[in-house]
Amino acid sequence: MLARLDRRDARSSILRRRVLRLIHSGARRSYDGISMDGPETARNTGMKIPLFQVDAFTEKIFSGNQAAVCPLTHWLEDKQMLAIAAENNVSETAFFVPENGAYCLRWFSPKSEVQLCGHATLATAFVIFNFLRPGTTSVRFHTCSGPLDVKKEGDFLAMDFPSLPARPCESVPKALLDGLNPSPRVVLESGATAAERNYFVVYDNEKDVRDAIPDLPILETLHPAGVCITAPGERVDFVSRYFAPSYGIPEDPVTGSTHCSLGPYWSDVLKKSVLRAQQLSSRGGELLVEPRGSRITLKGKATLYLVAEISI
Repeated sequence: MLARLDRRDARSSILRRRVLRLIHSGARRSYDGISMDGPETARNTGMKIPLFQVDAFTEKIFSGNQAAVCPLTHWLEDKQMLAIAAENNVSETAFFVPENGAYCLRWFSPKSEVQLCGHATLATAFVIFNFLRPGTTSVRFHTCSGPLDVKKEGDFLAMDFPSLPARPCESVPKALLDGLNPSPRVVLESGATAAERNYFVVYDNEKDVRDAIPDLPILETLHPAGVCITAPGERVDFVSRYFAPSYGIPEDPVTGSTHCSLGPYWSDVLKKSVLRAQQLSSRGGELLVEPRGSRITLKGKATLYLVAEISI
């Protein structure tokens, strides 16, 4: 069963009723009035799982970053969630279950679970606000990166994320130098551990970022680190691109989590507290970034592409 949807339909009460009927007919038990006592582990097969696909950090369909969103009544086994993410074949699939009035949220790329994901969190909140809990204006997610709050602010969804300031990279990997063209001018890194590491390469201008041609097989050897390239923007405060080939993501369309590091850096360089950011992937996307000490607010829009049903 597949309903292909556009932005105007997604705002209508008629579509909302269609979506809820799909969830009620497909899920093992209804999300309408679901117990919020806590997650359990799925016990048997033959499940039907609702699937939403949302374009995040955009208000136009076919742009921004695609996220698959799967509401669950019980946790699946990790290998099942990874298999679903691989089958969806978008940069992230979000799975979430209710817990004590909030939700537990996990993110999977086509190859592995990830520690933090901005666009799939935005997409999950969009689904909750528009379809699962109409009228709700705020939601909390419990994640492996701590609690993440999302609230509606006009047409935007505002996410409260941890700030992850980047620092100068003291030992630049040869693979990073070999894998980027043009060569890096400034190299930063973030993450307290190797598993959390990202490299940030600063270029002089937007054209360098737009025209960069990465050698993805070389960058893949930097696993588990991804690579973000960035520069001052021409019509926005800063631009970026992000490559994570070892996670099955050659180039991420729009990466919310990298802005947890880009925001503090460009706020300091440009002496601005609110910044407009653009990711220069082929799909493109924009967001507002507001560093606040140990936290950062990421604001973006989202639009619904489809509602479907997974049978496993």
